[in-house]
Amino acid sequence: MNGFNTQDVGLAREVQQLLFPKGSPLCTWCCMGVKNRMAQGLGGDYFEFITLPDGCQVVFIGDVTGHGLHASLVMALLYGFIHEATSRKCDPLHTVTEVNRFLQTFAKRSDKYDHYFTTTLFCSIIDPRTLSMHYVNAGHVAPMVRRGKSITYLAPTAQPLGFFDEPELGVKSFNFEKGDRLILYTDGITETFDDQGHIFGHGRLEKVLLAHEGDHEKFLEDLFEEIQTFSAIDPPEDDCTAIVIDLHGPFTNA
Repeated sequence: MNGFNTQDVGLAREVQQLLFPKGSPLCTWCCMGVKNRMAQGLGGDYFEFITLPDGCQVVFIGDVTGHGLHASLVMALLYGFIHEATSRKCDPLHTVTEVNRFLQTFAKRSDKYDHYFTTTLFCSIIDPRTLSMHYVNAGHVAPMVRRGKSITYLAPTAQPLGFFDEPELGVKSFNFEKGDRLILYTDGITETFDDQGHIFGHGRLEKVLLAHEGDHEKFLEDLFEEIQTFSAIDPPEDDCTAIVIDLHGPFTNA
């Protein structure tokens, strides 16, 4: 980060960390956890949990194009905007549409830097009474749901945001069951390389997900330890973020 001293970068890193949630919501119907590691101290991964007045849970995770200081600036803009968009109308398709329009506003100001105002985004809302989730996956790496010994991928339903005036956007639903484990993550997890040039990949992530019997917090600790052991580079070349949600069963008032 040429032109910035260590103190400047350290302060920027601390400010960025203030944007992220300091913990996950406490729920009777699930347990949530998150772990994040930025490649350069500052980065473009972002995530949030928002509990709505009716008890529904918004969960989003995204990855701005690039790494370092410029990605952290765009990420901060997006983070605040998504909070505002969600508070006005909590609907994943509406939120993603508004985010794309917001990014396009900045991208059109410069042909040289327009590609920096782009992002992937997985935006979802979970109803704890039915364990149903409505989501839009705008070009983000597909989250995985472990159910028993099987894995289901929540594939993209839309194009990455910021590239097109009117991208193709779609919303899908998924019905969870008691005992399911959902993992949302950024591509820094699966695109980690070892010293032989082998990629960590979705296959290794699947194996960790299927084999792990611990709780959500232990899973995150073990996953990041596995990635660090596998990786040839420390700190990592890309930002790494993972969210895990363990489903306990539908919420009831009884």
